[in-house]
Amino acid sequence: MRDCIDIHNHIVPESFPPYAGKGVNVPWPSMAPAHACHRHVMISGKVYRTVSDGCWSVPRRIEGMGAMGVARQALSPMPELFSYWLPLEDAAVLVRYLNEQIAAMIALAPERFIGLGAVPLQDVDRATQELIFCLRELHFSGVEIASHVNGVSIGDARFEPFFAEAERLGAAIFVHALRPAGKERIVGPFPEQAVCFPGDIALACASMITGGIAARHPGLRIAFSHGGGGMAILLPRLVHAWNMFPKAKESLPESPEIAARRFYYDELVFEPRAIRFLLDTFGENQICLGTDYPFAMGDFAPMKTLEKAGLDREMLKRIAFKNARRFLGLPAASR
Repeated sequence: MRDCIDIHNHIVPESFPPYAGKGVNVPWPSMAPAHACHRHVMISGKVYRTVSDGCWSVPRRIEGMGAMGVARQALSPMPELFSYWLPLEDAAVLVRYLNEQIAAMIALAPERFIGLGAVPLQDVDRATQELIFCLRELHFSGVEIASHVNGVSIGDARFEPFFAEAERLGAAIFVHALRPAGKERIVGPFPEQAVCFPGDIALACASMITGGIAARHPGLRIAFSHGGGGMAILLPRLVHAWNMFPKAKESLPESPEIAARRFYYDELVFEPRAIRFLLDTFGENQICLGTDYPFAMGDFAPMKTLEKAGLDREMLKRIAFKNARRFLGLPAASR
């Protein structure tokens, strides 16, 4: 399908400006040469991740998109670069740089890219200001945020003003796991992305429901990475608890299922049976295509995965691009 839109992929700049703040031992990122077309992302003098030039090279990215059968991508930063743990002024400088780098990539191929920027969510006022900058000055569709901010779930009341403004402005919010809970319990040589991301993103998704933000802001367009992680399995338990515990029902005016079926989710779960389960749980209008390009935990043949799920052509269209257009606020005929 020539119109496929990928809502889950990441960029890393080819370089970072030198640290110019006043802090001491600030974990400011930098880049160092690696092998071939790769570079090391360095944080505090250590290699955080080795990344390919698909992270920053527009020609290489477009080549990769062609191989995956993707027409457009909503570009968002590698989540570690959100830097919620940096001093606010330093974080504000870094996320502005990231957003300008995304804008520069879009300018080279505006028909292929859409922006989902970053915000310093450790400070709600500054995050809201950067959201407005992304929408009004850079003409992005919205921003990407993490599942929590320094251990505080995004469903906490302190973040509600940010989500209220996002709802008012019609911004798309894409939520990604970051520094997930439970890393200390990993056994064996498996990465946190495989073991802990599903639980972390489910906690974020559930917090938006159980804290009441989703019910109070039903117009908020918010999507969760990795199929919402374990949320599809967790949801029936939330509904049961809402029915069984009077305080839960008093605190939330609607069943958790109602809010969960307003959220969007990518289909990045690899297994066709799991994709069908997402569709059954959350609804056929809420699932979007996501690849996690260019990282190793991605699905670089997303349409083949969808086709194996045995979906009809209209359902494939919804997942491939129609639902993404609605989530990103794009015109119905946008190419």
